[in-house]
Parts: sequence; C-alpha cells; structure tokens
Amino acid sequence: MPRFATLMLLACTAAASLIPAPVLAGKTAPPEAAEAAAVAKSGRLPINGVDYYYEIRGQGEPLLLLHGGLGSTGMFGPVLPILAAERQVIGVDLHGHGRTTLGDRPIDPVDIGDDMAALLQALGYDQVDVLGYSFGGGVAFRLAAQHPQRVRRLAIASAGFSQDGFHPEMLPMQAQVGADMAEAMKDTPMYQSYREIAPNVDDFPRLLDRMGELMRKPYDWSTDVAKLQMPVMLIFGDSDMFRPEHIVEFYRLLGGGQKDAGWMREHMSQNRLAILPNLTHYEMFMAPEMANTVLPFLNGGSDAKSWAEQVQAGG
Repeated sequence: MPRFATLMLLACTAAASLIPAPVLAGKTAPPEAAEAAAVAKSGRLPINGVDYYYEIRGQGEPLLLLHGGLGSTGMFGPVLPILAAERQVIGVDLHGHGRTTLGDRPIDPVDIGDDMAALLQALGYDQVDVLGYSFGGGVAFRLAAQHPQRVRRLAIASAGFSQDGFHPEMLPMQAQVGADMAEAMKDTPMYQSYREIAPNVDDFPRLLDRMGELMRKPYDWSTDVAKLQMPVMLIFGDSDMFRPEHIVEFYRLLGGGQKDAGWMREHMSQNRLAILPNLTHYEMFMAPEMANTVLPFLNGGSDAKSWAEQVQAGG
C-alpha cells in the first residue's frame, strides 16, 4: 500500500478511538453534552449539481464544521460533544465524501466554497462562524475569501494557503493517490466507513482519482489572504503536515506577528495563531485541545484585557 494510504489508515484508526491516551488528554465535554451532540436535524440539498448531506446538532450561535479529505462529518466524533455543547453545529459532508454524491464535477475547494455559501443561504443562515480541518480548512478559506459576508469568524485547522506549505516529502505521497489504491484500502476503516454511508459505494475509486487530481494540482492563495477581513484563527499541531515556516508566513499574511503587541495590546492583530503541542496532522480533528482552543476565539473571548489594564483595574 502506498505510504500516503498508510498515513490515512492511521488517521482512521485514531478516529476509531485507538489513539494513545496522552494525545487526547485535553479537557473533555461534560456528560450532558452527549445529548447536545445528537443529530437534531439532517437532510440533503442539491447545490450546483451536487446532492449535499448536512446534519445540525446543538443550540447557540451557528458554526459550520468542515471535515478533512476522504472523511466525513463523523470523523469529528470525539470533539462534536464539546462543540455542540456551546454552538449549533452544521456539519456538511463535502463533495463526494460521506453521504454526499460525487457526480461528474472535479473536486475543487474554490467551487465547494461557492457551494457552501449557497447551502447556508438555503438553510436560512445569513452569517456563521466556520471551522475547517485540512481539506475542509481549504474549503473554509475559499468560502470566507469568496463570500466574506457569510463568515463572522473563521478558524482554519491544519490547512495552508499554498502547495509549497507541505513538508516536501508529502508531495510525492499525495501524487500517488488514485483509483489503483482502492483494492488495497478495502480492509481499512476509511473504506469501511465510506461503504456504510456513501450513496454509491462503487464511487470510491473515482473519489480517490478526484482527490489525487486535486492534490497534484499546484495552488497559491497568498494574494487571497488579504480578503479574509473577519477575525481568523490558525490552528496547527507542533508536528503537523505543514512546514513551520509556512505556518508563520500564513499568520504574517494575516497581519499577525509584525511587531511587539505593546503593553496595551495596541499593535495586536485581531487574528490568532495556535500551535498545539504533541499533535500531528492526523490527530488534530479529534483532539479536545483543538476544540477547547478554538471555542473561546469563536465565542469572541480572545480579546482579553491587556496586562496594563488589569494592573490599573487592580486585577
């Protein structure tokens, strides 16, 4: 099996709760959050030739949740109770993934960004917060850049702004993805979960081809970063798929890290960068640390008082 498939198998195995306990040692949701995480509403919406499946959980301010490549909303299982305990979570199975049809279109985050804007409109949401992981992080980027009026706050987890952001050894692995991997993957949790929910299980080889085509296509969205005028949080693991230099450059393009923030935070960017210790790309989507890091930002609680203001207030 190609090494990329092996890496994805590890990610799926982790999603099956076989990941070592220290990685998931963050704060977990209270027991009552399990009820909030139950699906309250689900359905399908035909958008631009794709029959999208969505699920809505919890109550509160709306949060659009976008999963990683070759996964589905279900891959967030360990953190869904944490998110749904505070927010109304709108989980969408992205084009060709999970319960959503593949159809004849190429898989392209630019197109899917437009799809998500149309889906939100169809569901009656004028504006939402967005959290996207990996492939879903790319879709979240495109949604916010192309339809900024739809996004109040944006969180991108383990996704970069250009192909150059990956560690170089990842590119040939991604280039291997294609239909010829399908047979070797039939015993993996990834294929088995796809088989359980996909509208047409025979589309799996075609999905691998489409994702391989996407990953082989160079992209550079650096000039579009300036379009992200809403508050943005970037979240990466300290052992992520993306180079540390790329992560820092992403933050700098957002206006962060330009100078010392100042005692009164007068030079501080509205945007945030989180590097979570002891996490890889393949664990981020199910790590309680990720959910507990992003929620204060999404809830608007990241603008703490400066040290000087606390001293003046006697805090």
